Parts: sequence; C-alpha cells; structure tokens
Amino acid sequence: MLDNHHKNLATFIHLSTFSRFIIPFGNFIGPVVLWAANKDKSDFIDKHGKQAINFQISVLLYAIIIGTVSVPFFIFKLFGEMDVINFNGFHDFHINVGQPSPLLYIGGGLGALAIIAFIIELALIVKASLSARDGLIYKYPFTINFLK
Repeated sequence: MLDNHHKNLATFIHLSTFSRFIIPFGNFIGPVVLWAANKDKSDFIDKHGKQAINFQISVLLYAIIIGTVSVPFFIFKLFGEMDVINFNGFHDFHINVGQPSPLLYIGGGLGALAIIAFIIELALIVKASLSARDGLIYKYPFTINFLK
C-alpha cells in the first residue's frame, strides 16, 4: 500500500524538472538526486524516478536532433550568397530579408515544432505529477528507456 509520503516524493521527482528555469541542468539534477536518495524506499518511487529521468534524457536527445537539423537551414540562408573562392571578407556582405527562401521556411517550421514540443513537455510533466499524486504509474509517451 502506498502512503502519502511515497506519493509526494514521486510527485516532487516530476515537479523537480521545473528547476531548470532556476538552475542550469536542474531538470536532470533534481530528479536524479530525489530518485537516487529514495529509490530503495518503494517500487513506486523507483518507477516514477526512472520515468522522469528517461523522459528528460529523451527530450534532450530530441532537442539536439531538431537543433542539428534546423540550424544549418538558417546558416545556408545567411551565407548562401557568399562566394567562397573569391572571399573578400565581409566587405560586400548584405542580408536580403525581402526574399525569404524555402530553407528559411523549413528552419522556421522546425523552430515552431520545437516550441510546440516544449509546451507539450510541460503539460506531460504536470500530468505525470498529478498521476503520481493520485498513486498511479505514469509512462511518458515517446520516451526512450535508458534506465530500466
């Protein structure tokens, strides 16, 4: 049987991911510290801790992938008109913002996708916290299980 202490610890493991807005890498440090200190107390805390950590690692991996794909589109747009062979520095370098290219639309679309993913991430963390509070096991969608 679960007591309120275990439910609260599991809830705080999920909510500690919001510490990233105050502490750099707090979304990893908070859950790892809480989970490592309390994982032996109950299987419920252990499962929620692993889910929270796996989700944060998965989100980081997805963000790196989206960033790796989208950043070159902006770079190609900015430096696409440069002649590498006859490079004379940035003497005649002008950015024409009047004619957006398809590369800029693709990069902007990927940026919008990143913003939507961030909002979904926040909603999933709140949902997982509420599930933990109610004594339910929650599995984040699209999570790679690094810790099993």
